[in-house]
Amino acid sequence: MLSAVIFDFDGIIVDTEPLHYRAFQAILEPMGFGYSWEAYVEVYMGYDDRDAFREAFRVRGADLEDRELEGLIARKAAAFQGIIASGVTPYPGVVELIRSIRASRPLALCSGALRSDILPILEGLGLSNSFDVMVTADEVSASKPDPASYALAVRRLTTTFPDRQIRPNTCIAIEDTPAGIASATGAGIGVLAVTNSYPAVRLGGARRVVDSLADVSLDDLAALTGQE
Repeated sequence: MLSAVIFDFDGIIVDTEPLHYRAFQAILEPMGFGYSWEAYVEVYMGYDDRDAFREAFRVRGADLEDRELEGLIARKAAAFQGIIASGVTPYPGVVELIRSIRASRPLALCSGALRSDILPILEGLGLSNSFDVMVTADEVSASKPDPASYALAVRRLTTTFPDRQIRPNTCIAIEDTPAGIASATGAGIGVLAVTNSYPAVRLGGARRVVDSLADVSLDDLAALTGQE
């Protein structure tokens, strides 16, 4: 039985990946550490900001101290806020799906983005109060594909709904990246993957792959629980 649904954010609810890329480049290019969109998709997408900056420095053999890293994250967050100020469009069907699930099942958000990046967008989409639990990059030390964030989301759901018997194998995660799929499955959670960011051949490990959430229903998600 489906006990809860856990949504990724970037690439599932909104197409913010190009916006994050622009914000990263606004910070990194003046330092000589910029990279192409293709590199972002292949290497950096799925990382949280912390690990994305670490990787950008690592590939150039440059040291990055924790204090400098925190400053880069803050500057990138400010750049991102400026980019999204004019509004962000959700993916087709996702707002309707969230609202339909919300009527009968606990909902969580599990994202490698900062909470400060997420909340203004949710507010703009009218989804501020839709998620019972949120886990963001601010709250875990290891980003996806590490399972820590999804494991924390399930623990918080269990605490918030002690009578619902929420367990990893009765939850479904909705993801768009190989790193996200690995994170969820590593925590024992089945995945519905969407080809918003990668083709289906790159989304192995998901129980089902769809091209859009527009035609996905609560019954479709329930059917995925218990599969191996």
